[in-house]
Amino acid sequence: MRGRSRGRRSPWFRTVIFFSALILGGWAAGLIAFSTQVPSRGSSSSAKTDAIVVLTGGSGRLRAGLDLLLAGQAGQMFISGVYRGVDVTQLLAILKQRPDEVENRISIGNAVDTIENALETRIWMQKQGFRSLRLVTAAYHMPRSLLEFESAMPDIRIEPHPVFPEHVKQEYWWAWPGTMALMASEYNKYLVAWLRHRVKVLDLGGSPAAKSVTTGGAAT
Repeated sequence: MRGRSRGRRSPWFRTVIFFSALILGGWAAGLIAFSTQVPSRGSSSSAKTDAIVVLTGGSGRLRAGLDLLLAGQAGQMFISGVYRGVDVTQLLAILKQRPDEVENRISIGNAVDTIENALETRIWMQKQGFRSLRLVTAAYHMPRSLLEFESAMPDIRIEPHPVFPEHVKQEYWWAWPGTMALMASEYNKYLVAWLRHRVKVLDLGGSPAAKSVTTGGAAT
């Protein structure tokens, strides 16, 4: 009887194994494809923009943004994702930069995730009347950041400016457990964000830009 029971269950077991392997293989293939979207070198564009937008997450991003501001790549800088209670003067002190040189050209926001980064940047850009920005964030974070920013601001020109954290071994990411876990986590977040935007587009029957016009806001 037990042999018959196992025999009856085995087709279902094989089916589960087959589809599990199929899903895992598809996910792995997607991860590899995602890794090719992650910038492998710094920005080659020298085009100036109205603003520089820095997404917090490491002093390297802030330093890169400040260097761009001092080099005249934009007139204003917006730092999104700053802890509440931290002001521009404190941030500049971390970077050992005299506040009187650039303090009046820097604004900050308190977003807690990439979705809010895009939303608060959109509001700030609208208030300033700006039409272009240079986006500064870590290279591994750039694909998802561009997805959120381009959806929130379809009419804004965005120049990606990736930063490369030293602890992220990007060239051979699969050989480094920490970097592989980071890439896998970022890929999963990217998938969720992509699906969320696709559902909104399908609900509207158009593009994220159309949703922005229809609702008075942007797809997030």
